[in-house]
Amino acid sequence: MSRNPERKYRVVTSFQRWIGNPLLKRLPIQTLLETTGRKSGLPRRTPVGGRLAGREFWFVSEYGARSQYVRNIQADPRVRVRVRGRWYTGTAHVMPEDDARARLKSLPRFNSAAVRAMGAGLTTVRVDLTD
Repeated sequence: MSRNPERKYRVVTSFQRWIGNPLLKRLPIQTLLETTGRKSGLPRRTPVGGRLAGREFWFVSEYGARSQYVRNIQADPRVRVRVRGRWYTGTAHVMPEDDARARLKSLPRFNSAAVRAMGAGLTTVRVDLTD
């Protein structure tokens, strides 16, 4: 499947949209990113794997600017992140200049392996937390 990146993208994102994300969002321990839909204005919650580092939350988007939540961040960077059951508000920054593969080494191992295996166009995102 890796020979055809467009097909891989469609398969992975379809699985995430219809199966993976609806199940993961229900888990109380799952880290969630809440953005505001750029067209609808409604809250959109997406499971992510990342890590708190002081007053920042770091994660890597599998498909960079093709990810819907990255597009939502670019339209409105105000987000909320649920980590270990607690919600934090903050401002997200898409960081294409950051080495996403190197960043994955500092993030949770299982999620990082999945992002490396499934993703293309990896992009780092930093959320500056305000509370």
